[in-house]
Amino acid sequence: MTATIITFGISKGGCSKSTSSGITSYLLSQEEKVLAIDMDGQGNLTSFLTGEYDICNVFEEKTVLEAILEGDARPYIIRIQDNLDLIPSNDFLATLPRQMYSKRLKLDALQKALAPIIEDYDWIIIDTPPSLSEQTILPLSTYSEAGSHVVIMFDGSMFAYYAIPKFIEMVEGARDRYNANLNTAGILFSLIDARAKENEAMLESIEEEYPHLKFNTVIKRKASTRRLPIAGFNGNPELKNALEYYIPFVEELKKRVQQKQPQR
Repeated sequence: MTATIITFGISKGGCSKSTSSGITSYLLSQEEKVLAIDMDGQGNLTSFLTGEYDICNVFEEKTVLEAILEGDARPYIIRIQDNLDLIPSNDFLATLPRQMYSKRLKLDALQKALAPIIEDYDWIIIDTPPSLSEQTILPLSTYSEAGSHVVIMFDGSMFAYYAIPKFIEMVEGARDRYNANLNTAGILFSLIDARAKENEAMLESIEEEYPHLKFNTVIKRKASTRRLPIAGFNGNPELKNALEYYIPFVEELKKRVQQKQPQR
């Protein structure tokens, strides 16, 4: 078993990267073994899955930053529940570029850190920050024999719309230079206001400019989904409602990944 890598990204905040990463990790872990990795120094995925918000103190020197710098993820994996583990992050991840430079680490640094455990999981789900930085480039450059795939998040706004081609260009550059098994799984709409009139025009624009990339599933923001970081997954009476749109998305994601499995 070699893990399939899924990276959620876009260089704009508020597009549900952390929420989508966390829920996708949870849903996949119902049947398979999953490692979630928080590559965003804000630590929203970390807080979402652990319920801890004082992440600088709770996870001091116990994060993905140390895993990358030491070249070994194993000491920094924490168990969330059966089949679901996490490598957390905190604000100190902002020092990654400087520390990589001082230690002369290359863009395969995350890949090297994951090498000892990549065969222990079916899936590795990576949350990235809203920037085109090392914290985003490293996941895109991380090779897996089972394939690496990118989910580009889109909230229906013009800001995110213009961020898409820049992100696709980064994905293509990472594939050409570092990660031949990297594919774009698709563009996932996570709409802030499902009633907004401009959504239909944005949907049509994406379909026209990026044929076959848009996921059929559209994530509509729901109050029960927003409350997940507070209520959690276990014993949550709203869970079925909160996951309504993510369940078909994960099934669609799995089918797309299977279709793009690298030839051996």
